[in-house]
Amino acid sequence: MKGLILTNAYSANPHSANQPLRLKEEFARLGVEVDIQRNDGFWTSIDREGEVQTTLGGYDFCVYLDKDKYVSALLEKAGLRLFNSHLSILTCDDKMETAIALSGKGIPMPKTLPGLLCYTPHAKVRGEILDRVERELGYPVIVKESYGSFGAQVYLASSRPELESIASSVQYKHHLFQEFVPTSYGRDIRVIVIGGEVVACMERRSSTDFRANIERGGVGYPIDLPEEAKDLAIRAAKALSLDYCGVDILFGKDDYLLCEVNSNAFFGGIEKVTGVNVARAYAEYILKEMTE
Repeated sequence: MKGLILTNAYSANPHSANQPLRLKEEFARLGVEVDIQRNDGFWTSIDREGEVQTTLGGYDFCVYLDKDKYVSALLEKAGLRLFNSHLSILTCDDKMETAIALSGKGIPMPKTLPGLLCYTPHAKVRGEILDRVERELGYPVIVKESYGSFGAQVYLASSRPELESIASSVQYKHHLFQEFVPTSYGRDIRVIVIGGEVVACMERRSSTDFRANIERGGVGYPIDLPEEAKDLAIRAAKALSLDYCGVDILFGKDDYLLCEVNSNAFFGGIEKVTGVNVARAYAEYILKEMTE
């Protein structure tokens, strides 16, 4: 058996570099050869007969650590088994699509309004729209771009002028408005789920200065995961048909709320905090799936 790990071609983040190396290391310990390849070539194409062609032959599976939806779709059409699947990655990459996919499944989430996408240059955000956000969600209110990583596209509005400014800056992008959860300000839970089972978890704590929190991230601490939070993470992962994911959970007043689901969640930090070999667990799961 031979595997491929396909990574983003342009990321300079050290976590992005660590992820494939750790997986390759654990696959090698299990006796499986794996190649790491940057997603910077024309690995797939559609020929004149309308058939999908790929130059990535000779692989039994692919750990897809990128978000390029065209390549993942074409690789699956070419018959390659992806971890995670094209559809699962696609759904998780868009925060509003994630919320829509999980709606109606008994999974508690912060109240959310879909952002209204503007196609007219220099248009002004209508006051009635912001009135509705104020009535439904109050202040402070979270504004998120639907696509984004490391929290860089997440904003906090504490007043009407701030909301007007942020709404104007994101109106040409897919976005959403979301209820602020004060009981979870400066802390949340990250849960790694593999094959429908919780493998590792930690509580993340950070400054209650919103922008500092976003820019620096939090510090992880071991946590005994409550059954309610564990069940929430597992149900979310299963509902999105994810082989592997990180589920971010907020502390509600009397319960837990799902914040986000990350299909390619980095595991370097949680391995250090918990001592759990997440890379090994993921590699073992993939081999089990491929041999059953």
